[in-house]
Amino acid sequence: MKSVAWLLVAALVVTSGLLGMAEETYVVGSDIAWPPFEWVSARGDYVGFDLDVMRCIAILEGFEIEIRDIAFDSIIPGVIAGRVDIGASGFTITGERAQVVDFSEPYWTSDQAVVVRVDAEKNIVTAMSGGARVGAQRGTTGAAWVEDELQGRGVDVQLILYETYPEAVMDLIAGRLDAVVQDEAPSIQAVDSYPEQLQIAGIIKTYEEFGFLVALNDPHGLLPRINAGMEKMKASGAWGDLVVAYFGPTLDAVEAAWEECIDILRTEQDVEEFARCLAEQANE
Repeated sequence: MKSVAWLLVAALVVTSGLLGMAEETYVVGSDIAWPPFEWVSARGDYVGFDLDVMRCIAILEGFEIEIRDIAFDSIIPGVIAGRVDIGASGFTITGERAQVVDFSEPYWTSDQAVVVRVDAEKNIVTAMSGGARVGAQRGTTGAAWVEDELQGRGVDVQLILYETYPEAVMDLIAGRLDAVVQDEAPSIQAVDSYPEQLQIAGIIKTYEEFGFLVALNDPHGLLPRINAGMEKMKASGAWGDLVVAYFGPTLDAVEAAWEECIDILRTEQDVEEFARCLAEQANE
């Protein structure tokens, strides 16, 4: 009887361990208002390059994720406080941020773009001088560039900060701003969405690198898994297909493709097929 009892205890311990592994879930914080990296579709789905990369990595590396829509400048504080496990929102890797969080290997390179109205007839200089009102999202490197490189050097500009970049873009269209400074890919997406109203006046070569971030010292051991997942995606071609899917097609095309393909993404073997489906459907 004692042997049977010990066997039952051992079985319960093993079963509990397996259940614990199956329930390994981490919170991914993202400011889901920044296409093509992340946005809320017309159907209410969380869509975007960052989010699908995280979904694929989670499947490849054997854990679950819960994606939460969090204001950009609240994500790092949330990670520090332990309310968020992974930050995935186009974060530029900077020395200042690296003092309080740890970053994955870089996954994207970006410059800053200056977006202006078509009818304003402004260039990159006149759009950001002479008392111009320049918009940027709070807590971003775009805002920091205006503060450091323009205001810090005595250029007469007013920096107007927003909770999200789409809010800044809409104020630009309405004539309440002279320019918006944000990363190049989302700026291209904004211009593609409003081609008769917006244009890019110029590119500021900042050579920024994006990374996913976790708490200092990586308490959950997530960075090796995130980095390994990205390498697997690149080796299989899934990474390249997600790039093709998200950087080029219209948002409507991506949303329709995502609805068609997302149910494919269930197991490790499905990652490559999902990314290929998304790329093909979005570019039809």
